[in-house]
Amino acid sequence: MLDTRPGDPSLPSAPGVGYKPQHFSDILNDARPVEWLEIHAENYMGDGGRPLAQLRHLSERFAISVHGVGLSIGGEGRLDPEHLARLKHLVGWLNPASFSEHLAWSTHDSHFFNDLLPLPYTDATLTRVADHIDELQETIGRKMLLENPSSYLAFDESTLSETEFLREVARRTGCGLLLDVNNVFVSATNLGYSPQGYIDDYPLDLVGEIHLGGHDEDEDDHGAPLLIDSHGREVVDPVWALLDYTLDRSGPKPLLVEWDTDVPDWPTLAAECKRAEAALSRVPA
Repeated sequence: MLDTRPGDPSLPSAPGVGYKPQHFSDILNDARPVEWLEIHAENYMGDGGRPLAQLRHLSERFAISVHGVGLSIGGEGRLDPEHLARLKHLVGWLNPASFSEHLAWSTHDSHFFNDLLPLPYTDATLTRVADHIDELQETIGRKMLLENPSSYLAFDESTLSETEFLREVARRTGCGLLLDVNNVFVSATNLGYSPQGYIDDYPLDLVGEIHLGGHDEDEDDHGAPLLIDSHGREVVDPVWALLDYTLDRSGPKPLLVEWDTDVPDWPTLAAECKRAEAALSRVPA
């Protein structure tokens, strides 16, 4: 079990945004920029070039959160040692305020899948995920946050609920949690449970970041609603309402707006961040 090191930076309980290079100048020139930025680790594992130069510049002004999408924390095989080494190097020089990864898998044998795939919530899976998190935290020398997935199916073999699974992973490893309220809404709609009930059972005291983003609407083969976690549009009103419900119970938290596909211009994204700021302003400190 690993605790955060004394002197590590931390994210402010304020709005942040997922950084996109096309917004570099807008972010620097905005009179009221966001207070922190998130980057995807895999985009900054090279040895140089404009991406790293821009990141170094931004890190002098903003708190930075690093979000991994390729470690395959839930995969059956061992974590990729080369990927871990590159991640350790990035975290070492950047010294980010936060590092997070997904509760999902994306690798099998030598194959990599361009999706974050779900897991059965069993004792065996719990042990494997905890072992991987222990290895990751020891490698990068800091505590990580584990994000709840967006789900499109449930496994009959699961013996734990998702909230029970996350709580026990955190207890075994000392990791924190990243709560994505859009993922909660997507999963609850797809699997037919109450998103508010999920939040009521979630260990909010372990949350280091809250995320929200957009999703697309579709139908399954039986005509039932099917939501897709696309991060390609604005956050919908029911997700904003679920965020209010969550913040009423958790208190203020670092709050990230994600928009990763069909990325809009900066004023459109800044307007979403302003709405996040308003949601935080309604929560007593």
